[in-house]
Amino acid sequence: MHYFGIRVLIKRIKAIKFMMADKSVPKRKKALIVFGIIYLFLPIDLIPIVLFPIAWVDDLALWIFILWYLRSELDKYWLGGKSKDLSKKYRGKTFVDDVEYEVNEGKAEKHKGDNSDVK
Repeated sequence: MHYFGIRVLIKRIKAIKFMMADKSVPKRKKALIVFGIIYLFLPIDLIPIVLFPIAWVDDLALWIFILWYLRSELDKYWLGGKSKDLSKKYRGKTFVDDVEYEVNEGKAEKHKGDNSDVK
């Protein structure tokens, strides 16, 4: 995504939950989200709370940076492009046992009822 509108921000915020649950996401990216959440609840801010409406600017700026930095990773979760990574779960496992197969070289035969040419 090349734009940064309100809808995009909301969808990326909703995608954080799914990104955090995915085990294939690097820990440093997850740590950035955790750091942002901790910073929101810390009583120490760059801009003191005495300046009430302005005090949220540093929190807002931090989260806009986090969402911008993780934009490509978060977009995988709300655009439907992210599929489960099963490479670690099934590494070294055999799916089919005791199967025999034969490869015939040459022309393939045309089956009855098949209107397409097989080459």
